[in-house]
Amino acid sequence: MTINLKNLLNPNIKISKMGDFQELKRIEGLSISAVSADLYGDGRDDLSLFYFKDGAKYAVLYTKSKIVSESIHWNLKVNNKLMKALLVNTKNANTFTGKQGFQGLKELSKSLSKHLTLKLAQAPEGVRDVIDPNEIIFASTGVIGDVFPTEKIKERIPYLVQNLKDNQNKYVWFKAASSILTTDTRPKLAFEECEIGSKKIKISAIAKGSGMIAPNLSGDHATMLAFIFTDANIPSTILKGLLSKNINTTFNAITIDGDTSTNDAVMIFATGKVKNSKIYNILDPKLKRFEKALHNVMLNLSKQIVIDGEGAKKFVTINVIKARSMQGAKKIAFSVANSPLVKTAVAGEDPNYGRIIMAIGKSEENIVVNNLTIKFGKFTVVENGQQIDNYNEEVVKNYMMWDAIEINIELNMGKSNFTVYTCDFTKDYIDINTDYRN
Repeated sequence: MTINLKNLLNPNIKISKMGDFQELKRIEGLSISAVSADLYGDGRDDLSLFYFKDGAKYAVLYTKSKIVSESIHWNLKVNNKLMKALLVNTKNANTFTGKQGFQGLKELSKSLSKHLTLKLAQAPEGVRDVIDPNEIIFASTGVIGDVFPTEKIKERIPYLVQNLKDNQNKYVWFKAASSILTTDTRPKLAFEECEIGSKKIKISAIAKGSGMIAPNLSGDHATMLAFIFTDANIPSTILKGLLSKNINTTFNAITIDGDTSTNDAVMIFATGKVKNSKIYNILDPKLKRFEKALHNVMLNLSKQIVIDGEGAKKFVTINVIKARSMQGAKKIAFSVANSPLVKTAVAGEDPNYGRIIMAIGKSEENIVVNNLTIKFGKFTVVENGQQIDNYNEEVVKNYMMWDAIEINIELNMGKSNFTVYTCDFTKDYIDINTDYRN
């Protein structure tokens, strides 16, 4: 498998050595291909196919935005228990494209079903079934409002199918993860192993996201994309439950700029190739280790997205603790995380706790000011609602120079906690987004 170096020639790329990334392992029942449809005009990989020869059980969480991609509209119309393929394109969001964008997906699904069926026919055992266009779903990311490039993508489908790889080594995963990027400066990959009963289970996952990141995903309807693959045998309803249960503390706990995309989605596919004992419900004790591994994968990818935030120099963890409710803690944490004044203070390495107090107040959550404690890392700056007597700003300034910092907000009103992950705002964020379409 040849890596397309044009994906890594962007001067903004931070890390391009595969050795710096977690190595993902093969998921039996999955084949992967990534090629260039020249959507960017520079030859980089921008089109990827994930194919499940024997089908895969699946679950998806989509954005709650009231304007969504035609790819999401298509997926919501599909009602199959098993999915055969996922086609992902970058550069074009297929959002605000109306009938043209939806019709494009119809054409692509027909072409893809035809070529995948022909591939099956070439196997020694011959055709076992015909792949239906409704067994194919889509994901798109890129510019909103541009005409969907149906023909450019369609032309590459034969080559995409021809180049499917059953044995996904680190090169295949890296190539696929690179092919879904937009303004990202590095691929995002995560892997975990666990057990269901006595059977070993693998989870391999990739994601993209750098800007327009404040995911708001629900169990009904999710630019951030995450694709999770496992060889476990788990029903779709339980996969959906596991995603919904773990989304709040992972993808729904990150923000870069406070903007929720029209295209956000988290998808999980289970090929069922490992014959673990049957799972009857989400509370089945046999799922405990799998759920922990899945949460680790989701949190790992979430943090990678934040670290790669557009123009980001610092990774920021905001802990709100001892709140009356988790909902209240979450509201305050996001109010602080999404404050441009807080984010620019972090970028300037300025421990301006007044901006944090402002952001707590604008959340409109009721607090007891005299109970409030604020810490930068281990350094207390506010206690009992006022600046500490021996406050040494120079010491805290030195802490703010770190690449990763924590802001701890203790409300001392209850037992509920919530953590949000974010990044700073730099001049690079402005540069990237003023030049996004170029």
